[in-house]
Amino acid sequence: MTGSLRRAALIWMTGLLAVVGLAAMAVAYVYARDEAAEFLDGQLRQIALNAGAGAQGDVVGPAADSDPEDRMAITIWDDAGRVIHQSLPGVRIPRQNRTGFANVAANGESWRVFTAGGPAGAVQVAQRETVRAEIADSAALGAAAPILLVIPLSWLVVGWAMNRMLRRLNDLAGEVAARAATATDPIGIESAPSEVRPLVESMNGLIARLQASVAAQKRFLADAAHELRTPLAAMQIQVGNLAGDGSAGQDERVAALAAGVKRAGALVNQLLDLARLDEPAPAASERFELVSLLLDCVAEHVALAEDKGVDLGTDFAAEAAILGVQRELRSLFGNLIENAVRYTPKGGKVDVNLGRHDGRPVVEVVDTGVGLPKGAEARIFDRFYRGAPGNAEGTGLGLAIARRVAERHGFELTVQNRSDGVSGVVARVVLREDGAHPGAA
Repeated sequence: MTGSLRRAALIWMTGLLAVVGLAAMAVAYVYARDEAAEFLDGQLRQIALNAGAGAQGDVVGPAADSDPEDRMAITIWDDAGRVIHQSLPGVRIPRQNRTGFANVAANGESWRVFTAGGPAGAVQVAQRETVRAEIADSAALGAAAPILLVIPLSWLVVGWAMNRMLRRLNDLAGEVAARAATATDPIGIESAPSEVRPLVESMNGLIARLQASVAAQKRFLADAAHELRTPLAAMQIQVGNLAGDGSAGQDERVAALAAGVKRAGALVNQLLDLARLDEPAPAASERFELVSLLLDCVAEHVALAEDKGVDLGTDFAAEAAILGVQRELRSLFGNLIENAVRYTPKGGKVDVNLGRHDGRPVVEVVDTGVGLPKGAEARIFDRFYRGAPGNAEGTGLGLAIARRVAERHGFELTVQNRSDGVSGVVARVVLREDGAHPGAA
């Protein structure tokens, strides 16, 4: 059962104060009782020693822990004003004219004096002010010591209690941080404190609205791309019918129109691919040979490489059996090869290599093109971003599709400039061999 942070804090603080209060009361009581017992025992002894002429100190014996400063100065006078008893012979405290309490300075010390008198004589009892101050200090220390202990104890107990209470918030924060961008399930509120539940519910509402908005955009993209395919296909047929029916100038315009329709068709197909890849549910995977897939991808781009005068070759130094979605991986490697061929000038070279690193299959598509401009590495996978020269063909979606496929399969994809001193780009894919399909991120 989840609780309230406020109620938990009140319970812990109340319990802490109750325990500390009881401990302070017990310590103060024991300390004050011992001090009072010692003081009262001394008073009893002094009264007994001074009660009459027959009770002498040598008969009673000295106290084991008697402090001379604690002794009282007791003086008794008879009716004639003569001193008949004095407990401290070396201390001369003048007889006070008035009965009751008084503060007197004698023998270089301050005394608290009480005088009682009558026709039969007078009795005067004096106590050093330093002794009284010492007793007061001891009592104050006994009461304050437990309070001083409360401060570090409170830090420890309150800190432990707060960590215990905030642990649920940390768990909730960890759950939110671990969520993928495509996660659709709401954040669980069962373990959230009651004060945080409204916030979690608001976050779940925001997630639901964002998901609805993203889903609407995906549907629009997929519907628009699907609806565009039919008229584009019809236009391509009509353009084909026009080819060769006119003058040379008209044929050039028809060829340009055909190229434009072809690019638009390629863009529509890539938009459809992105719409499919954005779905969280993974497609069914299968096991196949990577070499065969790469050869098919290279063969599909041989004609493009010949048209551009680019040498497209392969170097397979290893073999690997891959578990994944063959259609998606064909799109991954096909886009990497197509990018390399398109952005490599005439007379350049593109190599598709397969090897191993740390026991994992690695595919590299290496070209001798113009390379990536400075700062392009941070945006190279953004949709519709093109880091190539402006005159190069392309839609800016190929690498976005490749990255999405790599993410769905748990592969590592990097695209960066060559580091061997040759101009060009190397696209590197580190695969998982015979591993379980990780599904969509």
